[in-house]
Amino acid sequence: MRWIFSYLKPQRKRMSIGFVIKVIGTLAELFIPMILTYILEEVIKTQNISKIILFGVLMAFCAVVASLGNIIANRMAARVTMIFSSQMRRDLFSKTLMLSARSTDAFTVPSLESRITSDTYNVQNFIGMMQRMGVRAPILLLGGISITLIMDKFLALIMIATLPIIFIVVYSISKKGVPLYTKVQRSVDDMVRVVREDAQGIRVIKALSKNEYENARYEKVNKKLCREEAYAGTVMGVVNPVMTMLMNLGIVAVVLASAFLVDKGRSSAATVIAFMQYFTLISMAMMSLSRMFVMYTKCAASANRIASVIEEKSELVKVEDEKKGDESFHISFENVSFSYLGKKKNLQDFSVSLKKGQSLGIIGATGSGKSTFVRLLLRFYDADSGAIRINGKDIRSYERDELTSMFGVALQNDFLYADTIEENIKFGRDISNDDMIRAAKIAQAHDFISAIPDGYSHNISAKGTNLSGGQRQRVLISRAIAARPQILILDDSSSALDYKTDASLRSALKKELSGTTLITVAQRVSSVKDCDIIIVIDDGKIIGKGTHEELLDACLEYKEISDSQMGGAFLD
Repeated sequence: MRWIFSYLKPQRKRMSIGFVIKVIGTLAELFIPMILTYILEEVIKTQNISKIILFGVLMAFCAVVASLGNIIANRMAARVTMIFSSQMRRDLFSKTLMLSARSTDAFTVPSLESRITSDTYNVQNFIGMMQRMGVRAPILLLGGISITLIMDKFLALIMIATLPIIFIVVYSISKKGVPLYTKVQRSVDDMVRVVREDAQGIRVIKALSKNEYENARYEKVNKKLCREEAYAGTVMGVVNPVMTMLMNLGIVAVVLASAFLVDKGRSSAATVIAFMQYFTLISMAMMSLSRMFVMYTKCAASANRIASVIEEKSELVKVEDEKKGDESFHISFENVSFSYLGKKKNLQDFSVSLKKGQSLGIIGATGSGKSTFVRLLLRFYDADSGAIRINGKDIRSYERDELTSMFGVALQNDFLYADTIEENIKFGRDISNDDMIRAAKIAQAHDFISAIPDGYSHNISAKGTNLSGGQRQRVLISRAIAARPQILILDDSSSALDYKTDASLRSALKKELSGTTLITVAQRVSSVKDCDIIIVIDDGKIIGKGTHEELLDACLEYKEISDSQMGGAFLD
């Protein structure tokens, strides 16, 4: 949890002022029983009304100082907690976006979502409570014990005898809290995963009338979470009742002992009254400390989960290019092999080279390795062996921003967010309206956008659910083209287009982006048949390479795909 202090360090001035104010308010609260004792023992017997009123006003003043001190300090603590939590969430979210694909796979997206939400909330709550009660409770505890020792050592020792037992109980139970709440947070991950899946597939669920099935699936993870939360709550819930019982036993012992002392004349009723007030303050302090122990266990479990993300080291580091490749090729894969899990090769001895402005078509069955090729080129993953080069330079030797700035990408499962069509195309980049419209025209999106009353200002719903599948894909292709990339990747991004629109798109790409290296990943032969080079992939291996005509003659699998889709004929 040391990383937490790096976020609190910039707030140390505000925290120090809040600490001083909290100390003053708490000390004022401790003085009230002392003043009451003095009034009962010394002032009342003088029958001096003015003196009684004076000390009454002093008690009221201490009460006001205690109240205002707590209010002001708590407001300052809330401000510190707000700044702390916003910076923590910001950095965690930023780190989440920067994680390598392999790290994201390891953490899983639902787990990352719950770490940004519920885990940060647990840490935030503990930091807030530490500032509110972490100062006040120890002062009340230690101050109360010190004053009672001065007032009556015998009664104080009876009360103090219960504290070690309470500490042992709280410490023993709290040690179990971190693993218990870590398990709870894992169950939260599972629940978030199911909610996320159902939110994404809500239309399919409704179309197939699977509401009850999904309710049952959610109920399963929900019950598991409830069981683990209940068990953790039951274990940690033992702290307060046990501590209350021990404190009450202590109070009973003090009352019995004080009655004996008063009867023997060794103590006074006023002292006993003050003593009971201090005992109440000490009890409240102990209750606060026990709650802090419980919250600490949640915080520690969540902090460890957050730290594991923040401290994650990326394996995608920049390396020196030891061997220059052929600079005449814009893109080259040289005997590249790769496996996601280290078992089956998802790409094996993969070699292909493209000159600037050439087009590459990739076709193959589902799971053959087409999208893996794209992920390696974008350096979402590093190849296990071989080299991938752009302009003869190993892609691992490029700075991340330098590499990604070369690409325009429309991926298979790309997304649109809830904003205007214009913002979805520009995507936060410095792109002129002329370039945006040009890109939309090339992507065959301009006509349908212009037909909408709001045009490019039309608001798209989250994930573009108020657009058709073909319209969504054309907006995504427009986004990929808008920044005039050196390399354009279309990963199965025209599957929802009709053949006529797809043909118009291919024609516009060839005409308007003649200097751009184009990579088209598709299931349809019609989408790749005009490419300069077409490769056919099966089980991670290239089983055919050439032009459309060459593959029809030399690659049986390609010919079978072509014949099954179009009967051997193509319509443009």
